[in-house]
Amino acid sequence: MIKCLDLFAGAGGLSEGFQRVGFESVAHIEMDRAACYTLKTRKAYKWLLEKGKAEIYDQYLSGKITRDEYYSAIPDEVLSSVLNYEISEDNLDNIYADVDRYLDGKHLSLILGGPPCQAYSVIGRARSSTGMVGDKRNYLYILYAEFLKRYQPEYFIFENVSGLLSAKDEDGRLHFDKIRNLFAECGYSVEYKVLNAKDYGVLQNRKRIILIGIHGDYHNFYPEIEKIQSDCQVREVLSDLPHVDAGGGIPGPVDTMPYHGHYLYDAHIKIKNGQQVTLHWARSNSEQDLEIYKIVADEWNNNKKRINYCDLPTRLQTHKNTRAFLDRFKVVAQDLKYCQTIVAHISKDGHYYIHPTQNRSLTPREAARLQTFPDDYYFESVSGEPSKTAAFEQIGNAVPVLLAECVAKALNKRLNL
Repeated sequence: MIKCLDLFAGAGGLSEGFQRVGFESVAHIEMDRAACYTLKTRKAYKWLLEKGKAEIYDQYLSGKITRDEYYSAIPDEVLSSVLNYEISEDNLDNIYADVDRYLDGKHLSLILGGPPCQAYSVIGRARSSTGMVGDKRNYLYILYAEFLKRYQPEYFIFENVSGLLSAKDEDGRLHFDKIRNLFAECGYSVEYKVLNAKDYGVLQNRKRIILIGIHGDYHNFYPEIEKIQSDCQVREVLSDLPHVDAGGGIPGPVDTMPYHGHYLYDAHIKIKNGQQVTLHWARSNSEQDLEIYKIVADEWNNNKKRINYCDLPTRLQTHKNTRAFLDRFKVVAQDLKYCQTIVAHISKDGHYYIHPTQNRSLTPREAARLQTFPDDYYFESVSGEPSKTAAFEQIGNAVPVLLAECVAKALNKRLNL
């Protein structure tokens, strides 16, 4: 197996896609504690599956055993490779020591990861009073480069939002130019493309920069990433999930309904009919929000029209800002081939992710499916108690698993790994 290191790992969407193709994650480094538990729970499940003991995972999800009891069934070396660190200058030596321990003298061939993207995103800059200028997250690529210097992998994948192409520092210089120059100084040739997840089997309009670096002096090496033509609509993602009212559902396992499509199988989201899902659990909404949701959904379903905030009845316009973000209420249209980008703001409210027929916002499981996470993927909280907020934040920040898998397949084929 090709050994890779997962930086800024989040909930593991990028590494999950690479593992499907046969890459081995030596370690995952992530500062968010909830995401680290998610990674541990996933690693534990895969170990149990390999050992024919998946029933222990089922016991955990159904609440029959605690998280500590679940983890106690797993060898420590399986779980401890999830490293809960903020990647900072102060922590580098400790991180290196842990990674070296898991490498155990073996060579690291690939580094994966994308620093937190809020400082580069167009929306993030628009919402910031400083335009994110000076935000320390703008400079995490410098620390990414430190790992390249130390481990000298043959290749690396640097993922981020397309807004990185226009983000500037305090002196008006493009961060992306500085990033590529620094990687070149580390001895790498770099090439990039802006990929849209909707072209790779994901039913979501989600553009991302995928920059690939190769050690040495090379040109035109970027692999041809095969696109996936899909004739499916967003309704496929929602079709077999039980009806849930606002504030309804449960975090634990529930049975899905009969499914007669093919997309959920093709995208590796669903394994079999009747498979249980977790976190199909809707947030509560105020009566005013539910009235707005119904107007927005009905206007799309009946007239194929998106609602501008200022088009709502005056009595429902309680936001002072009537000049920007006027599409703040948006239905996830089931009759389109892709939906709007799932972002971490879904953890704050669900106004931009209104269910097309059930007068509520999306559940974490519905959002996870739109990100092509498999139904057996569970999103943790710090406490161990189910948390919609923690799940939504991890899901919104993730790389769609199917997009990552497509990149991994192309890299594996092009570079003969």
